[in-house]
Formats: sequence, C-alpha cells, structure tokens
Amino acid sequence: MSSEETAKRAHAFLFIEGGSMSRRKLAGLLKCSPSELQGALDAITERLKGTGLSLVQSETEASLVVSNDATKEVEAALKEELSRDIGDAGLEVLAIVLYIGPSTRTRIDYIRGVNSSSTLRNLLARGLLERAGNPKDAREYLYRPTTETLAYLGVEKSKNLPDYDTIVRELAAFETHKQPVESQNDTDSTA
Repeated sequence: MSSEETAKRAHAFLFIEGGSMSRRKLAGLLKCSPSELQGALDAITERLKGTGLSLVQSETEASLVVSNDATKEVEAALKEELSRDIGDAGLEVLAIVLYIGPSTRTRIDYIRGVNSSSTLRNLLARGLLERAGNPKDAREYLYRPTTETLAYLGVEKSKNLPDYDTIVRELAAFETHKQPVESQNDTDSTA
C-alpha cells in the first residue's frame, strides 16, 4: 500500500473512532510498521492545516480534534445543543442501554430501526452514557449508563428500574423474532 493510501485509511480509521486510538491498534488495522504509521500521521497533519481539524499525537495515541482556530465556535454550538432537551431519540437510546445493558451501536440501531450515531454522541457529551471497548469485538464499543445517570434516576443498578423484567423480556423477544412483541393486554385485531 502506498504512503498516500496508508494516510487516507489512517484518516478514515481515526474519524470513525471518534476519539483517541492507540498507535498499536491503528498500525494493526493498517497492517503497517510504526515508521509507516508515523509517515501517514505526518501526512494527515499537513493535509488538515487550515481545515478546522487537527491531529493530536502522543507517544502511544492519535486523535482527530477540532483545531484551535475553530474551538470557540464549536464550543458555543455544543453549549447551545447541550442546553436543549435530549428528545425522544435520546430517551429511546437511554432506555435500551438501561434495560438491556451494555450495547453496541449496531444493536441499538437495530432495535430503534435508525442510525443512532448523533444521539449517542449527544448522550456521551452530556455524561449520560459512557463508552468502553468491546471485549468480544475490538472494532466496536459498548455503550452503558454512567453512575450519574443511575443516581439521577434514583436506582442503584438497572435491575431496580420500573418493569425491568417485563421490558427486558420484550426486548429479548423482539431481537429474537425480529418483530415487535404484542403485550398480553393487546387483543387480536381479527377477533
């Protein structure tokens, strides 16, 4: 793979990561040596000059961030966004994570039927969810409620949430059967 192609792919991986990524992981994904990775990171740094983004590097990690030139505007926009209600989408994602436990974005998207990326970013920024590595698949993250979220809801653990067993059972049935579960109170429409 050419150095330009390595830089393009490194840029894509860093963008998808949405946070810092270890150099070791990035080199593994790119199947390149540490020196080839450094060359790719240097190329990304040059390419990003004047774009509103920057590449921050440490000895062990690299991350795409907002450049100093755009920080004030971005902070003002985020502050305005975070002052608004989380909306129905935020409530849906929180409910999924609270009731079925740590979940990948793919699983959350499947249950909701729509892409949840921006909603997850919003909930992470507000400190309502936290993101951790997925021990079963290093390409994904698990999203889980923060202790502050549980404290705000007045529960010590998710199992203490209202109708926990019923909702968990219905979510599991939905995922198994790939269709919504009718509640026992629903009547058959053909009757």
